[in-house]
Amino acid sequence: MRKSGKSPLLRSFGYAFTGIGRTIRDERNMKIHLVFTALVIIGGIVLRISRAEWIVCLILFGLVMGLELVNTAVEAAVDLVTEEKKPLAGKAKDAAAGAVLAAAIAAAVIGLIIFIPRIALFFS
Repeated sequence: MRKSGKSPLLRSFGYAFTGIGRTIRDERNMKIHLVFTALVIIGGIVLRISRAEWIVCLILFGLVMGLELVNTAVEAAVDLVTEEKKPLAGKAKDAAAGAVLAAAIAAAVIGLIIFIPRIALFFS
């Protein structure tokens, strides 16, 4: 017998949206990613980027924010297991943060490749 009237699939989506919401609320870096996402969306609309460029931007939004969610999960899991300073705990947290940074740097470089020529045309 189910605990609620919701199907397991709907409950799973609910948990996922709760996780996204908590991460947005609690993590400064996720807020920064959302600000940059909004700026890219506004810039894309103003500069009329192509469909292919939108697809690239959407993939990068998902990649960076998805990795930020995983980073948050890794940090929470490590903190749950130990409050002590342990080398492996630090290594796990640093590696997760590094994954986000690597994706964010790649996204920024790709964004510059997409937007600099359009900005140059816009002001010429």
